[in-house]
Order: sequence, then structure tokens, then C-alpha cells
Amino acid sequence: MKPFLVRCRLIFFLFVLTSASIVFRTVMAEEPIPRINRYIELMESGKPAFGIFSSNVSSRTGASVSSSGLDFVIIDLEHSPYDVTRLEAYLLGMLNKAEIAKNGLKTRTVPFVRVPAAGREQLQFVIKQVLDLGAMGLVVPHVDTAEEARAMVQASRFPQLKEAPDYEPAGKRGIGYGWAARYWGLSGSEYARRADLWPHDSQGELVLWIMIETADAVTNCRAIAETPGIGGLFIGPSDLAFSLGVPLNDPAVDEAIDQVVAVAKETGVPLGTLCSGKDVPKRLSQGFRFLAVGSDGGLSGSVQEAVKTGRSWKASD
Repeated sequence: MKPFLVRCRLIFFLFVLTSASIVFRTVMAEEPIPRINRYIELMESGKPAFGIFSSNVSSRTGASVSSSGLDFVIIDLEHSPYDVTRLEAYLLGMLNKAEIAKNGLKTRTVPFVRVPAAGREQLQFVIKQVLDLGAMGLVVPHVDTAEEARAMVQASRFPQLKEAPDYEPAGKRGIGYGWAARYWGLSGSEYARRADLWPHDSQGELVLWIMIETADAVTNCRAIAETPGIGGLFIGPSDLAFSLGVPLNDPAVDEAIDQVVAVAKETGVPLGTLCSGKDVPKRLSQGFRFLAVGSDGGLSGSVQEAVKTGRSWKASD
């Protein structure tokens, strides 16, 4: 009996060892979940990103924009009615089952939302409501100081585990992520883990852009850029010109922009602005990494060209 028991124990030991080995190999072979936010991939690979502002907040516009090939869209709730039900419809319109089946959960055109509340107002509930609908990026207008920037970071983050190396700035976003998790295609726990600010959290899928639109913001732009959790600086040239008390084409505006460009290069924070197509090469050569090059308002170039052709047409004799 004794040799039999020894053999049984040996067989059991080998079974346990083999099972553990299989589990270990399975875990090690399991690939990390792919990045969902394609904009972050572009920034990490050193490629520029291009998008538009969208003020026609409807599901059909969302569907059109998501099929456009743009890298991002800024859904503008600052200068259009703040209606989160319309925002919800827009975001749902961006979902395309055929594209998800083909490319997985990665978002081709990343939805950023420009919130209506200025950074100086620090209305945390606005950011919470926008993020709870599934937005993958935020644009906060009129942030003038590092303290305001930090408050926007905190409003965008869930509280972290105490031992987390990126615990600060301590998150203040309320827990209610069920719909956002569904929109992203993740479980609630996975969404909670990944819905953090890049690049402060290297695995985070959310991006926070701070708008530099005033003389004070230019003065404080280095401290703003160095605030942990900031994913980009976005220059608003029209507001900046008004703040400086000069016309948009005044040299003082270019001087202020140059100051922000220098800070962005030194700190490594991506820099963006809005510009016309003819100014794209200029902005890219300056070091801008993401550009809003138009809006969803007005007629498309092809329509304008068709009208121009039609009005110049003359019947042949």
C-alpha cells in the first residue's frame, strides 16, 4: 500500500504542477487590452491629430463625424445650448456596429467635449455629467491659473487607491460610471481603472485639454502645463486677442502664442489650436501637435465648388 500511496501523491503533485504551469503560461500570454483612445496613440507615436468643432449636437451629426476620418471632434457645449440629452444622442450616434466588429473598441474619431463652465468657475458637476455619458476627452475654457487647472484635474479623476503612485491630485469625480462603461464596451471595474487622465496615468484613456485664452493664462502657462493630469494646452486666439485688448492679427497675439509654444516644447505637453487649412503647415512647424481645422457649420468645400462651377457655367451656342 505504501508504494501505491507514494505514487498517488506523486501523480497529484504532477497534476497540480502541470495545472499551475498552464495557468501561468495563459496569464503571461494574455495580451493587454488594446488602447481605446486613438488620439493618445497618435500623441505617443509623435503624429499630429486633426479634428473639428461641432456645434450641431445631434445623433445624425455624430454619425457623420465618426465616419469622416477625423482624429477627434470637439463637441462644443460652451457656445451652444448645454443639453446633456443632446450630447448623449450625439455620442450614441458616433457608435458604428460594423466598425466595432472590424476594429474592436478603439475609437477612430475621439469625442472631446468643450464644457460650458470656465475653469475659474470650477463647476465639477458639469465635468461629471459629461464624463458619465462616455466622453473620452474634455476641453475646459478660460483656465487662468495652475490652481484652476488642478481643480479641473481633480474633477475629472476618480479617487485613487491610497498606495497608487499617481494618487495626487486627489480625484473628486463621483462614482456613477455604469453608462460610460457600457459606452466604452468595458465592465464597470475595468472602466473605473482606465478612466483616468493620460499621461499622468500611462494607461489612462481620458485626456484633459486646458484652454489658454487670456493674458493671465499666458503668464501662468508654465505652471498650468506642469500640473499633473494635463494632457494638452489649447490656445484660443480670438479670446486671447480680446484679453490683450488688440485685434486678432496684432503682433502681440503672435508673441503670446510664441510664449505658450516655448513652454509646451520645454514641458512636453501637446499643444493645439484652431486654424485654417492654409495655416496648418505653419502651426505644425511651430510645434503644434493637434489642430482643429474647421467646424460642422456651413457648406462643405465640394458643395461650394459645385455652386461656383454652376454659377460660372454658360450655355453653349
